[in-house]
Amino acid sequence: MANHFFDYLSHRYLGVLKIVVFVFSILLVMWFIPHEGKFKFDFQQGKPWNHESLFAPFDFAILKNDTQIRSEKDRITNELNPYFELQEDETTIVRERLSINFDKKWRELHKNKTDARYSKSLKTLLSVFDTVQNNGLLRYHQILSQRDQNSSINIVKGRTSRSMELENVFTVNTAFDYAIKVIDSTPGIDPLTLKSLIGEAFVQNLVYDERITKQELKQALEKVSTTYGMVQQGQLIISKGELINELNYAILSSLRTEYEQRVGSTAEQNMLIVGQSVLITSIFLALFLFLFILHKNIYADLRKILLILVSMLIVIIPSFAILRVNQALIMLFPFGILPIILITFFETRIMMMVHLFTIMIVGLAVPSAFSFVFLQLIVGFIVLFSLVNHNRRTYYFRTSVYIFITYVILYFGFQIIQEGVVNFSQFYKLANVGISATLTLMALPLIYGFERVFGMLTDLTLLEYSNTNSPLLRQLAQKAPGTFQHSMQVANLSEEALFEIGGDTLLARTGALYHDIGKMENPLYFIENQMGGYNPHNDLSAAESARIIIDHVVKGIEKARKARLPEQIIDFIRTHHGDRRVEYFYFMEQKDNPGLAIDERDFRYRGPVPFSKETAVVMMADSVEAASRSIKNPTEQKLNDLVENIITKQMETNQFVNADITMREIITVKKMLKKKLMNIYHVRIAYPD
Repeated sequence: MANHFFDYLSHRYLGVLKIVVFVFSILLVMWFIPHEGKFKFDFQQGKPWNHESLFAPFDFAILKNDTQIRSEKDRITNELNPYFELQEDETTIVRERLSINFDKKWRELHKNKTDARYSKSLKTLLSVFDTVQNNGLLRYHQILSQRDQNSSINIVKGRTSRSMELENVFTVNTAFDYAIKVIDSTPGIDPLTLKSLIGEAFVQNLVYDERITKQELKQALEKVSTTYGMVQQGQLIISKGELINELNYAILSSLRTEYEQRVGSTAEQNMLIVGQSVLITSIFLALFLFLFILHKNIYADLRKILLILVSMLIVIIPSFAILRVNQALIMLFPFGILPIILITFFETRIMMMVHLFTIMIVGLAVPSAFSFVFLQLIVGFIVLFSLVNHNRRTYYFRTSVYIFITYVILYFGFQIIQEGVVNFSQFYKLANVGISATLTLMALPLIYGFERVFGMLTDLTLLEYSNTNSPLLRQLAQKAPGTFQHSMQVANLSEEALFEIGGDTLLARTGALYHDIGKMENPLYFIENQMGGYNPHNDLSAAESARIIIDHVVKGIEKARKARLPEQIIDFIRTHHGDRRVEYFYFMEQKDNPGLAIDERDFRYRGPVPFSKETAVVMMADSVEAASRSIKNPTEQKLNDLVENIITKQMETNQFVNADITMREIITVKKMLKKKLMNIYHVRIAYPD
């Protein structure tokens, strides 16, 4: 039994491995997803309640929203009277100095202290000073610039404080005015002496106490209630079809918050995990079946499956990490990265389906799942429309701008639906989507990394390799100029043919440019590089010549690998002759050795035969273009017969049995090749009389 099981695994290990990577992906997602309950009803302010009438399942408080709490805290902050400390130590010192200064001044002016006015003047001076200083002389602080004269301040003296209106608090100007008024209205004193002293006597002893003010503000803010009412169990919250007004929205939001907090219990959380497991497994199963049934070519390639799953995980896992920290930051994450990466490597249907599955998984954890999924789905379509042609890096920058514009438009749309107006005070949220759109450009280095890790090609890389100034192609042009020109013609023919029948034109063009690089080793043994009429094959046997001709495929593969060309391009080198026979030298060998048994394997290419539409078309274009060079005085009929004979022979020798190319497509390729060859050789079409 065990042997049978291991035998089964040895034959089906690739299929088992694909299932394992899907299971591993499910476990990773389950590990990182926030295990917090989500309210089962979606609702929006200003929209009708489309569910059954809802009754309160338990008692809960109605929570104030952030705007209400912020407004109440702002009001408390603005209304809190700042605290000023009445400092008495310096006042005592200055009072003593004032008495001494008065005595000196009096002696200078009156020469004697026996004047009856002396004691009364001193008494008046100290009385004015004490009145001002005991009430407090305000030292200006910038916090006062935000308050009017009708407001009050708290004056701290020792362990007590009292409130006083600002208009009744002495300032330097009002204190001096008060002193002058008292001096002028008091008889039997020397007003000139007092006025000369009073201007410099006062001390600004009422000083702002930032510590006490902040402490009182903190205590006041902590007392702000986050609720303003209760809903009793069984109470009707909202009826079916009823419009969700501001009050209903607040009650429903409070119920959602209370529900999600209650799900934190162990038993309920275990059930939550079970539910999340079922949903996440269902989504990954749908993706598995989508690839297995509808895209067998993708399912057959483990690298492509891994690329899809890794692309999903680099979006899902960071999203869950952000949600654990702060749900409000989720819009900072560049969800547009995923469709950009996918459309670069896969066709549009795969891109949209994988993107949809991914945002559905993230939607299981985000608040307002409907608006999130709707928004990101539209972003996927924007990427689809703007990156259908993704062979220039500037297109990726353009897509980033389109994503930002889409975010802005949809943001306003949801705001109008939910609030009925455009709230300009929340424009700061657009900065989040601006950052998100900019971060989508991270897709470019990720694409480069995926190319290297998974061995897959993008149009950007193919464009770099198809540049005729690349080192290997420049070397080909210098060492084998005839072969280089032949390769250019094959590339042009292949590109045109695949444009007609549908296929990867850029891949075929690039592969065609490199398909004959092995001829650089012995360029003169190939007719397109021979000049002056000398043919080195005249000095060799047919078997030796055949070996040199056949070896250009092997040498081409060696050169390509040494230059680190991708395997997809090397495939064109190894398949452009398939497993056909070198007919000319095979017949020459028969002619030179009549009656002898000839090993046909010495005259046959090693293969393999083409296994894609692109490699099949390059084989046709290569054979036809090379053979057309040997036609003298080419005519329409000669070129027509040439194309028909060569491609028919290739079909008879089963060169296309492994390629996904149909008979109708082969006929289309033949027509195109005939047309292009007539253009190349300037052949006039023979019109009927």
